[in-house]
Amino acid sequence: MAALQVVLFLICSSFASAVFAATNDTSPHFNRTIFPEGFVFGASASAYQYEGAASEEGRRPSIWDTYTHKFPGGREVYEGYRLGRFQIVHFLVTDITLYNSICVTIFHWDLPQSLEDEYLGFLSPRIIDDYKDFAELCFKEFGDRVKHWATFNEPYIFTSGGYDGGATGNAPPGRCSNRSICAEGNSATEPYIVGHHMLIAHATAVKLYKEKYQSRLDVKAAQRALDFMYGWFIHPIVYGDYPRTMRSIVGDRLPKFTKEEEALVKGSLDYLGVNYYTAVANGVSIGKPTGVSYFNDYPKGLHDLLVYTKEKYRNPTIYILETGMTDGDKETKYAIDDVGRVSFYNGHIRAVHRAMKQGVNVKGFFAWSLLDNFEWHQVTLYDLGFAILTTRITLQEFPKSQLFGSRIS
Repeated sequence: MAALQVVLFLICSSFASAVFAATNDTSPHFNRTIFPEGFVFGASASAYQYEGAASEEGRRPSIWDTYTHKFPGGREVYEGYRLGRFQIVHFLVTDITLYNSICVTIFHWDLPQSLEDEYLGFLSPRIIDDYKDFAELCFKEFGDRVKHWATFNEPYIFTSGGYDGGATGNAPPGRCSNRSICAEGNSATEPYIVGHHMLIAHATAVKLYKEKYQSRLDVKAAQRALDFMYGWFIHPIVYGDYPRTMRSIVGDRLPKFTKEEEALVKGSLDYLGVNYYTAVANGVSIGKPTGVSYFNDYPKGLHDLLVYTKEKYRNPTIYILETGMTDGDKETKYAIDDVGRVSFYNGHIRAVHRAMKQGVNVKGFFAWSLLDNFEWHQVTLYDLGFAILTTRITLQEFPKSQLFGSRIS
């Protein structure tokens, strides 16, 4: 997926505007295009605030149900409407269905009243294990469809309103030192105890997610990426059909092989030609930077791909038909002193040799390229070759002495 991200801890507050000055941007060209690629716009929603129908489908009361029922007409106002089924409701998942979401908040103030009655909710350390159990249910059931998790919504408002009754007003569970508005509570101590337990519950959920779910989901996301880029073409040749991941995601849009086509495609190779340049994690090229941001120097990626191919695709005969790097548009005198390329090929040839020791059937290694060349998508010359090709005055070749004068030791 992704990849998926670290569990988020929402500390945003309704009072943010009082702390941060307003910005008046009067640019006439202020639109979506001025934001970077990947920037997300959306709309937030809250299950409790939207869903209504508080007593339907086995749903039990939360502290906010108890609170709203204290006000004239409160029960009728909340229970009398229903705008639709939302995802996660106050520790009670009544319907294990969830729309694809960018971010889902695990706790949005609506603590089950039963936990408040049993051990005073967030005033007790027992809440930590119960919160962890609920978070795990969410990760397990919805993790493949949720990109980001938020652990708590506005913890300051919850602790201040629920246990102090001060600046934010009195709110569930309605505890504070002021006996004119609270039957019980201690504003001098309870907000800090509650905040402390929320922090530990947050950290416990993060630890659980990282150790048990994030790595597993990262592996699934990596496998999907491999299937769509690599398995798309090699999987049918080895097994006679597209990867199962592609079948499940693309569905009817992915053509099906007839029996005759399957027999024709399956096994139609004598060797596999592999082109490898870099590796990507979470959409970003990893490894040592080169002259092009998306072509980092990462020999381990080649090694891992070769071993993966051996284990996944019945150890075919492999030739590395392309691998190389560019230093960008360097001046000739610096490009000739080609230390970076020597390091690149040293690392990648070593990576191939390690894979061969693990039984990968590699029979050849071809560097890209003999000469610097026109690069397709950039529509320009790239210094990927053993020799520089320059068009500044006339076409000339300059051997890169460091590469030809060195050896892989």
